[in-house]
Amino acid sequence: MAEPFKNLIGPAVVQTVSHHLRRVDRGFDAPRFEALALDGLASLEFKARAQHLAAALLATLPEDFDACANWLERSLKVVPPPRREHDPDKELGSLASDDSGVGGWALWAYGEVVAQRGLHQPERALQALHAITQRFTAEFAIRPFFVAHPEVVLRTLHAWQHDPSAHVRRLVSEGSRPRLPWGLRLQSLVADPSPTLPLLQTLQHDPSEYVRRSVANHLNDIGKDHPTVLVNWVEAHRPGASVDHVRLLRHASRHLIKQGHGPMLRAWGVGEPFDGDVTLTLSSPQVRMGEAVDLSVTLRSRCAQAQELEVDVRVHFRKADGQVKPKAFKGRRLKLGPGERVSWVHKLSFKPVSTRALHPGEQGVDVQVNGVPSGWLGLTLLP
Repeated sequence: MAEPFKNLIGPAVVQTVSHHLRRVDRGFDAPRFEALALDGLASLEFKARAQHLAAALLATLPEDFDACANWLERSLKVVPPPRREHDPDKELGSLASDDSGVGGWALWAYGEVVAQRGLHQPERALQALHAITQRFTAEFAIRPFFVAHPEVVLRTLHAWQHDPSAHVRRLVSEGSRPRLPWGLRLQSLVADPSPTLPLLQTLQHDPSEYVRRSVANHLNDIGKDHPTVLVNWVEAHRPGASVDHVRLLRHASRHLIKQGHGPMLRAWGVGEPFDGDVTLTLSSPQVRMGEAVDLSVTLRSRCAQAQELEVDVRVHFRKADGQVKPKAFKGRRLKLGPGERVSWVHKLSFKPVSTRALHPGEQGVDVQVNGVPSGWLGLTLLP
C-alpha cells in the first residue's frame, strides 16, 4: 500500500528542520520547537500538518521578521546556480532536504511563516519567497501579499518573469493564478484578470515546459470566469503556433471544451454538429463502489465530407441530495472521413477520490460530440 500523502510532513521532517535551524544558529530552541511540532502532528491531514509546523516555527523563531527570514534562508539547502534552459519539471523529489539544508515539502511551512510574519514587510518577504521557491514552491505563500500589496507584488513579478530560475518564473504564473487549488482565491483577479495578462504573454513562450504548463493552467482559470478573454487569446495565438504552443493552448482550453462552449469549440475548428450516429454500450448496467465498467463508443459518419470531432465522455454522478450532475472526462480529438466508422473503449472508474464523493444509486453516462450530448445510458452504482 502506498505511503499516505500526509506523511510527507512527519517526524523526520520535524527533526530535519530542527537540525538545520540549530546548525545555522546555536541559539535556536530546538527542544521546544520539536515538542510543539510533534504534539498532535500524527492526527492531522497534510495541509494541516504544514500549518502546524509553521505554528511551531512562529513560536520559536525571532519576532523580528528580518531576523526570522535570515534564519529561514540560511537553513535552506544549497541548489546549483539556475540555468535558463534548465527544465525542473517533475524534480520536486530531488529538492528534498539533504546535508546542506532544508528543501521539499517542509518549505510549505516556511512559506506560511513568511506570509504571516512578513505581511507588513512585503519587499523583504518577497526576497525570502524568491529563495524558498527555488527549493520547493511559494505559490501559496505569495498570495496574501497579492491581496495586501498588489502593486508591490505585480512590480516584483514583472522583474521575476525574466529570472534565470525556472522555479521563479513559474511562480510568476502559478502564484498569481486566480483559482489556484488549495490556495487563497485572488478575488480581484477573478473579477479582472487583465493585470496578469502581460506576464502570461511573455511566459507562454518560456523554454521550460514546467513554466508553460503553469501558464496553461492560469489561462484555464481565467476562462472559467471570462470565457471571451480566453477564446480571444486562443484565436490570436493559435495561427502559426509551434507544436509546444498549441499544446499549451489546448490545455488552457480544456475546461471550456468540456463544457461544450460554442465559441471555444469554433476556435478549435470543432464547432459544427456531428452528422452521424452515436452508439454507446456498457459492459454491465451495474458497477460496485471501487470497481470499473467499460464504455464502448462507436461513431459512424453520415456526412459526404470529413468531420473534425471533439469527443468527451460524461458521467452523471449522483449527488448527496439525489440530483445527478455531469462530470466530463477527456475523450479524444479525431477526424472522421465520409461514411467512416470508429470505435473505442473508455474505462469508467468508480473508485472514490478525495475530490469527489460517490453515492450509490442511479447514475448516467453519455458522450459530448462537438459540444452536443448524445447516447444517454443509465448505470446503477452499488455499495
